[in-house]
Amino acid sequence: MELENRYDIAVIGGGLAGLAFAIQGAHAGYKVVLFERETYPFHKVCGEYISHENWNFLQELGLPLSDWHLPNISKLLISAPNGKHIEQDLPLGGFGISRYRIDDALSQIAIKAGVHLFDDTKVLNVMYRNNSCLVFTNKGETEALVAAGTFGKRSNLDVKWKRNFTRIKPNKLNHYVGVKYHVRIPYPPDQIALHNFEGGYCGISRIEDNKCCLCYLTTAYHLRRNKNDIHELEKNILMQNPFLKTIFSEAEFLYKEPVTISRISFNKKSQIEQHVLLIGDAAGMITPLCGNGMSMALHGSKLAFEQANDFLRGRINRFEMEQQYTQQWEKHFGKRLITGRIIQRFFGSATLTNGLLAAVKPFPRFINWLISLTHGQPY
Repeated sequence: MELENRYDIAVIGGGLAGLAFAIQGAHAGYKVVLFERETYPFHKVCGEYISHENWNFLQELGLPLSDWHLPNISKLLISAPNGKHIEQDLPLGGFGISRYRIDDALSQIAIKAGVHLFDDTKVLNVMYRNNSCLVFTNKGETEALVAAGTFGKRSNLDVKWKRNFTRIKPNKLNHYVGVKYHVRIPYPPDQIALHNFEGGYCGISRIEDNKCCLCYLTTAYHLRRNKNDIHELEKNILMQNPFLKTIFSEAEFLYKEPVTISRISFNKKSQIEQHVLLIGDAAGMITPLCGNGMSMALHGSKLAFEQANDFLRGRINRFEMEQQYTQQWEKHFGKRLITGRIIQRFFGSATLTNGLLAAVKPFPRFINWLISLTHGQPY
């Protein structure tokens, strides 16, 4: 397939948000191009838990979720570094699926729907000119009436555009490292666990094919303290939590080396840059402790497409499209992110985490209330 000169919609990034946005555009009859720098299928750092609020939307996109017999997750376990823990039912719950599987499946749906999909393609810049977005890639140039930036936690475009969060000095919200494995270990299919350790926390839950996603977040400081050696970090810090000691000692690790990402930022981000609609982690990241980034990416794609569709149909102008998308994004996700940042501050310190879990354990309704603040409703 050759890159053409002009499209209605250009999507930069082929994760959940980008693929969902592109598929909606193709289903509505628009000419859509999508650029992804990796080659499908591929792994990425992610907790791989999706709230049930997205089930109907994903099936509408074309995913046969009911046929895949995915783990249904309805319980939460949170442990402190000292091993004390609480268990709680998840009011809405969710399901587990790897990004390797779901992103690849959505990419095939996108292609069948007519999306011009270019993987192994890097977007070098996007510029706005004459009511169009010019997209420059290593495979050529094109323009589109609407551009969506769905390029994840951090990209070369963030730096090129000098987005505010890239210029903030390292602090408690922006200097994290993410690490992910797939493992096999006997583990309850209906439970997701968050095990805290000094300087971070680690999640584990079942995905497809009797595997588990094991994913943790820590600070660059704690990694440096362990000679920038991930395995030393796991041995010296993570395994001080007895739950994590059992997992790391007994699990069969299915990767030779983990998938990693650095310089993760939870600082506030804008939803529009260079007239590009930003969706998913590019628009704002919820702390993985709250386990809902995939849900926000999917729902955000729907909110953005509703406004882009109105613009392309001539019902609203570009300013209104951008303003209304920003307002809708803030309405649905603003409180989630604020709650996530507040909760995050109580974890990462052994003393704080041990004390917090002991304090809230007798109050399950309070825990349910906190969970509800980080989740949405079916849409």
